[in-house]
Amino acid sequence: MHRSIGVNTWVWESPLTDATLPPLLARIAAMGFDAVELPLENAGDLTAEAVRAALGGLQPFVVGAMAPGRDLVLAEEPVIARTQGYLRACIALARDIGAGAVCGPFYSSTGRLWRMDEAARRDAYDQLRRNLAPLAEEALESGVVLGIEPLNRYETSLLNTTAQALEALGPLLGRGVGLALDTYHLGIEERSSADAIRAAGEHLVHLQVCGNDRGAPGGDQTDWTGIFTALDSIGYRGAVNIESFTADNASIATAASIWRPLAESQDALARDGLRFLRSVHAAAL
Repeated sequence: MHRSIGVNTWVWESPLTDATLPPLLARIAAMGFDAVELPLENAGDLTAEAVRAALGGLQPFVVGAMAPGRDLVLAEEPVIARTQGYLRACIALARDIGAGAVCGPFYSSTGRLWRMDEAARRDAYDQLRRNLAPLAEEALESGVVLGIEPLNRYETSLLNTTAQALEALGPLLGRGVGLALDTYHLGIEERSSADAIRAAGEHLVHLQVCGNDRGAPGGDQTDWTGIFTALDSIGYRGAVNIESFTADNASIATAASIWRPLAESQDALARDGLRFLRSVHAAAL
């Protein structure tokens, strides 16, 4: 089985706009990628017409950015309403460009941390389900699935593991909502990344990958053979997408704690990662 391999445009720049889109997508296609993750950092940065014109043969996915002030839990109603409005813009873009998934940590702004006892956690999960429900319905009607991404403990208090995500999202799973997993966060929070993927099972709708240092996958400590074996065991047919970042962009570098270059160049990071993922997938066949 051929597995689609994609890359996030955050490898090179942020924010992505209609103006910067065409040359970057042309470069990504020329490298041999099958798919591309398109971050919509703010509603209006990208228009469906411009994206469709630039895609060529690339399979698109939309990813969201939970910037400060974007929260669906433990927040005032106007904040929740604005966050829902932003996520609706992500869903609309995905629908209009033929992207099957909109993915991200769609519960709280990235880097927002707080302590919870079990009662407070249950309440936060209730709030999340309640505030995600209308978005899940809209996604379902649009032919799109929301992939909710657990993050590591330094970036959120709410969903760190696959087990927590399954518990929190339970009634919504399979009804416009699934899980988006990222090997970087799995490597920090899970005892076994492969077992976490197997636990996600049919609910895994999107997978992001990078080296354990957040650079190119390959030549690092990650058990890539185990990860690909787990993907095959659950029948995952989605793309495998490289997500890394450039240290040259102040906002994204700070948000992702990228304090040094992770490769000789960003093009080298993408090419090396693509080459490795192709090889490890071939070996797993």
